[in-house]
Amino acid sequence: MKTFWQRFLGNPRVIAGLAWFALVVVVAILAPVLAPTDPFAIVDAPFLMPFDDYVFGTDSLGRSMWAGLAHGARTTLIIAIFATLASVAFGTVMGAVAGYYGGFIDDALMRLTEFFQTIPSFIFAIVLVAILSPSATSLVVAIAVVSWPPIARVVRGEVLSVRTREFVQAAVIAGQADLAILFRQVLPNTLSPLIVTGSLLVATAILIESALSFLGLGAPNLMSWGFMVGAGRSFLRDAWWLVTIPGIAILLTVLSINLVGEGLNDALNPRLSDL
Repeated sequence: MKTFWQRFLGNPRVIAGLAWFALVVVVAILAPVLAPTDPFAIVDAPFLMPFDDYVFGTDSLGRSMWAGLAHGARTTLIIAIFATLASVAFGTVMGAVAGYYGGFIDDALMRLTEFFQTIPSFIFAIVLVAILSPSATSLVVAIAVVSWPPIARVVRGEVLSVRTREFVQAAVIAGQADLAILFRQVLPNTLSPLIVTGSLLVATAILIESALSFLGLGAPNLMSWGFMVGAGRSFLRDAWWLVTIPGIAILLTVLSINLVGEGLNDALNPRLSDL
């Protein structure tokens, strides 16, 4: 029987995804060292092509594209990860309470979840950021608000399955408190689908953050990949690299996270444990 790590790391697509995502994380962490220039600072003439004097050229204002990519990776990842953590935390609580107690509480919380799912998520995020005013905090809140319903439904389904098992019933008979049963007995047995769904939500959060920044609703004082794409879209015919380079960075990062999430799903799937 293969172990989790054998199944996970035995997939070449997972290795490729991990390699790219690790590279992005390293660049984001070391951005002040790898690109000490302020990403908003004008360093040279505008529209310098890649590998002319700068590795990725300069944009329409003469700002270093490499500095923008490095510092933009930090902004994009931080916002996406914090938004994902917030949505996972809130969705887990909602789903766990609904699945464990059932009845009226389950109906009420699931109707609330369905209400949020009926609202177009991206339009809702635009409205929330516009109301809260564009900032990093507003982006985290908006992305978290539109991302928690899938987590809640996944956790609810798992809790409904787990709560009928013998060890949970034994804890109830022993007189343990509901919160203790939820956090010690039930939720640890829902981690596998929660980890997979949460990892995929990071990719979704990156796309939403990039789209909002593209529209000018990102953090005004922080460089991000979406902002770079939005700033370069007017010059696409004459300076293709302004949009192409950050666009490829977004594409590869989202793809890598999805590959890792797919690998986690395969490795954590109990039906594959005997393969």
